[in-house]
Amino acid sequence: MEEVSFEQIITANLVDNGKLLDLEDKNIGIEELRLLAASKELTGVKQLYLSQNQLCGEAIEVLCQVKCLPELTSLYLNHNIIGDEEAKSLAQADLLKSLKCIMLEANNIGPKGAAALAESPNLKNMEIIFLDSNPIGAEGARAIATSEYWPSLKALHLDSTGIGDAGTEALAQSKYLTDLEKLYLCSNKMGNAGAIAIANSPYLKNLTALSIWRNEIRDEGGQAIAESETFSNLDRLYMSLNYIERPIRKVIRSSGLAQRLTTLVMD
Repeated sequence: MEEVSFEQIITANLVDNGKLLDLEDKNIGIEELRLLAASKELTGVKQLYLSQNQLCGEAIEVLCQVKCLPELTSLYLNHNIIGDEEAKSLAQADLLKSLKCIMLEANNIGPKGAAALAESPNLKNMEIIFLDSNPIGAEGARAIATSEYWPSLKALHLDSTGIGDAGTEALAQSKYLTDLEKLYLCSNKMGNAGAIAIANSPYLKNLTALSIWRNEIRDEGGQAIAESETFSNLDRLYMSLNYIERPIRKVIRSSGLAQRLTTLVMD
C-alpha cells in the first residue's frame, strides 16, 4: 500500500472551505507539526483539532512556534499528555493570542499549569476554556478566580477537576468572572459550602447555564439554590446525582427559580 504523505493528510482533512483542519487521532508528532508549521496553505484555518495524538514535551514546543495560522480561533488539544510545563509553554505562545476557544480536557494539567494559563495576557480574547478532567484542584481554581487576564471569558468548563468547596468558593467570590455565562462544575466533591457560595455570589449574576451534578450537595445547599437571587438570568440548571432529599427537591421544583428556567435536570 502506498504510504500517505502528511501533505495528503492535510489535504484530506482540510474542510469547510479551508476553515477547519481535523487532525484528531492521526498519529501527529514532532515531525508532522514541523511540516504543519512550514505549510503555506493554512492561513484560513479557524479551527484546528489535534486531540488524541499523545502530544507532550517537544511536540508542544513545536506547536507553540507555529506562525502559519493567523486566523485561528479554536484549538482542540484534549486527550493528549499535556502537563504543567506544556501548559506554561502554551501560555507564552503567540498562537493563543487570537483564540476564542481552547479545549484542554483530559490532560494532566495541575495547579501550576492552570496558574500559568490564568496569568497569561495571551488569553485575553478567550471566550471558552475547557479544563475538565485535569487535576487543577482548589489552587488552580483560585488562580483562575484571581486572574484579570481573561476579560472575555463566557464559558468555564471545570468538570472533574478536584476543586471542591474551596475552589468553588473562590470562583463565586471572583470579581473577574462577572461576564461569565456558563459554568460547569460537575463531579468536584462540592458540598453545601460550595453550593451556598455560588447561590449567594454577587458576581455570577450573568450565568445562563450552571451544571453542578454529581457532587455532594445536601439539603442546605439545595435550599440556598432555590432561594438564590443570583440566578435571575439562569436558563439551564443541571443538578442531578447530589444528596438533596425529596422534600427540598420539591421546594426547588416549586420555586420561582424553577419557574424561570427552561431546563431543570434533577433526580
